[in-house]
Amino acid sequence: MEQSEAKSGLAAELHPDAVRVIALGGLGEIGLNMMAIECRGSILLIDCGLMFPEAYMLGVDLVIPDISCLKERTGDIVGLVLTHGHEDHIGAIPFLLENLGFPTVYGTPLTLGLVKGKLEEHGLLSRSSLQAVSPRQSVELGPFSVEFYRAAHSIVDGAGLAIRTPAGLIVHTGDFKLDPTPVDNQPTDLGRLAAYGEEGVLLLMSDSTNVEREGHTLSERVVGEAFSQILPTCRERVMVATFSSNIHRIQQVVNAALACGRKILVNGRSMVANIAIARQLGYLYIPDDALIDLRQMRELPRDKVLIITTGSQGEPLSALSRIAMDDHKQLQLEPGDTVILSSKFIPGNEKAISDLINHLYRRGAEVFYETTSEVHVSGHASQDELKLVLGVVKPRYFVPIHGEYRHLVKHAALARAMGIAAENVVVLENGQPLIVSDNGLRREEKVETGRVFVDGKGVGDVGVMELRDRRHLANHGMVLVFLALNQSSGEILYGPELLTRGFVPEEESQAFLAQARDVVREMLTEHSLEALSDWEELRIEVRKALRRFFNRTIQRRPLILPVILEL
Repeated sequence: MEQSEAKSGLAAELHPDAVRVIALGGLGEIGLNMMAIECRGSILLIDCGLMFPEAYMLGVDLVIPDISCLKERTGDIVGLVLTHGHEDHIGAIPFLLENLGFPTVYGTPLTLGLVKGKLEEHGLLSRSSLQAVSPRQSVELGPFSVEFYRAAHSIVDGAGLAIRTPAGLIVHTGDFKLDPTPVDNQPTDLGRLAAYGEEGVLLLMSDSTNVEREGHTLSERVVGEAFSQILPTCRERVMVATFSSNIHRIQQVVNAALACGRKILVNGRSMVANIAIARQLGYLYIPDDALIDLRQMRELPRDKVLIITTGSQGEPLSALSRIAMDDHKQLQLEPGDTVILSSKFIPGNEKAISDLINHLYRRGAEVFYETTSEVHVSGHASQDELKLVLGVVKPRYFVPIHGEYRHLVKHAALARAMGIAAENVVVLENGQPLIVSDNGLRREEKVETGRVFVDGKGVGDVGVMELRDRRHLANHGMVLVFLALNQSSGEILYGPELLTRGFVPEEESQAFLAQARDVVREMLTEHSLEALSDWEELRIEVRKALRRFFNRTIQRRPLILPVILEL
């Protein structure tokens, strides 16, 4: 294979019959899925997802990929193709589409319906180009011919991608499972996967999320059967919490509710919006007379009502959490009500969900959830399904995607066990370019990737330093030191005055804070304030003196902020 010049990453020269693959997010992590494929000077983007903040990201609302490596190449982007409508695959689009140069976005109808709502909310729809694609349809994008094929997942209209390039055929599975009996009777298109295998696949990139699970993932219909068994036994009001994007799950809840003669109240902003989109596009059937509002709900007996809501992850401000805390103005639980949490316990949310369940029980509700009932099944393929895909696609090269690092390593081991040569199986990390051609493969020097934090309306203005300060404040509190000095003589006109937050209670620790003030005064007497030309030096000395004092006396490390006024 032709060697690159001194350039590296997306700036390096590329042989016309080779492709460069680089993940901007989604490898070694759950969420943030985004990938770029380059060939003959053109770049194809796959997905543009977000991640919800981890526990240490205090105050952060969302996390999106860092696309700085594409900054000088936006004119080369020929399109953004989407595999499905989950937030970890489309959620970053309204934040990044403009910086990507507004490339045309391709996806299945429901996926684009969800994207359209996001773009409308951000005032970007009029400047965006959305192109709907059907399964087994191909679109020509520069040197790429992209064919969408049906992929069953925990959302309607999921797709995998067959990308024909001058170097060969690349198959990207997206998120999938081999559900033989999906709710919409649209299973993953194994026929097309087998046909690709016969055609010859240069590179397979496959979902690794459930590689640690043996056997097959249960069918979504199992959940419908569980609803059909649970709902007839419920004597009071029923509340079902699930992800608003899981249209199949919602349809099964609706079917079970109608079979029991219950009317349906939809609660939660995203739930209302997604159900409206799915009904409009024909993916969800709910009779108009089955839907009720809050006023109608109050007029019905409690055993004739079912509420579909968001909040299954125990989010503090969600409707379900407020209901569980008896803090919701319009919806209250009563003893004998039933709550069904029909979703996965997302890693990191276990404590919040556990607290939610405890509070629901305090309200007298009966609660069904993943570990006690079959009210949730995964949307990702388990080991036997992953083996089957490897067997029918028969790729020359294999790169595991979509998963934490251990998932990628175990999926790579599975591929080697299926007969793919060890040197042809590559575990990549975000920002690690891989050159693939008929002549072989090689890695290039890593390019800049990472995470950009969204906090309120600010995108990227909160960084590592700000998060460090927030963690410091959360763990140790803050001490403000006020000083007023004469600008010319350096004479102390006021202070030092200490105010604390989250450190020690000022009312109960006046003697301790008085000692701290004395420490600052002693430090000031040791310096010639008149000779100081830069007050920043004085701020540093104040921090040092107080840091030593607090560490010696109370062994705490608050954030110390000296405020010096020049009069």
